[in-house]
Amino acid sequence: MAMLMCIAFKSTLSRYKVSLIPEAEIPNNRYSFIQVAGRKLIESSNLGPRPERPIEIYEFEGCPFCRKVREIVSVLDLDVLYYPCPKGGPNFRPKAIQLGGKKQFPYMVDPNTGVSMYESDDIIKYLVDKYGDGKVPLMLSLGFFTTLTAGLAMIGRAGKGSTYKKSRLPEKPLELWAYEPSPYCKIVREVLVELELPHLYHSTARGSPKRDQLVQRTGIFQAPYLEDPNTGIKMFESAEIIDYLRNTYALA
Repeated sequence: MAMLMCIAFKSTLSRYKVSLIPEAEIPNNRYSFIQVAGRKLIESSNLGPRPERPIEIYEFEGCPFCRKVREIVSVLDLDVLYYPCPKGGPNFRPKAIQLGGKKQFPYMVDPNTGVSMYESDDIIKYLVDKYGDGKVPLMLSLGFFTTLTAGLAMIGRAGKGSTYKKSRLPEKPLELWAYEPSPYCKIVREVLVELELPHLYHSTARGSPKRDQLVQRTGIFQAPYLEDPNTGIKMFESAEIIDYLRNTYALA
């Protein structure tokens, strides 16, 4: 039960709230869900300062310490440029070790401040202080218990998103609209990591204004949503995204 509460908590933003608004007052390009007696539920949140440039994080999907950091990324609604570091990856794992001097993940670089660091708990505290309200959410402040629940949340997909599969590197990072607790987003992220494809991650947890932005961009909100600036492809549906990534970037 505690694990389920922990996972559910991390699907919403900091200071998340909902409001019931008359349907006629909601613009067509505003994301909303659940209709009750002519009213719709609108989600919102009170976000902290926004970084001008995306945070850069070297990590991989199958790591519980990396998941903890991805969870605070969802809570703070940050955009992050992820550099996947699967085992055996020839590009970003060696680069992360060269930059930081350790074979340890996650490794964060904030180009807005010049700060770089290891240790998931330290990264969480830094991001909350810099881009949140300075308070680490309870379920991300419990040390070993937080790491345990992060690991348990991935147990059904153990080993996925951890080991490199031969691929070609794109010229530009792909862009993914997703949020951490979604199983559909997770399986796409696993393939992005295994193929070592750098991607700009637009976090779209409950209450995120980027849900509205995605509705304005595509006409609907659905995650995951992928855009590949290298080919011009734009697509929803996790299974189709996975097929596209493998067909386009995987090498036999």
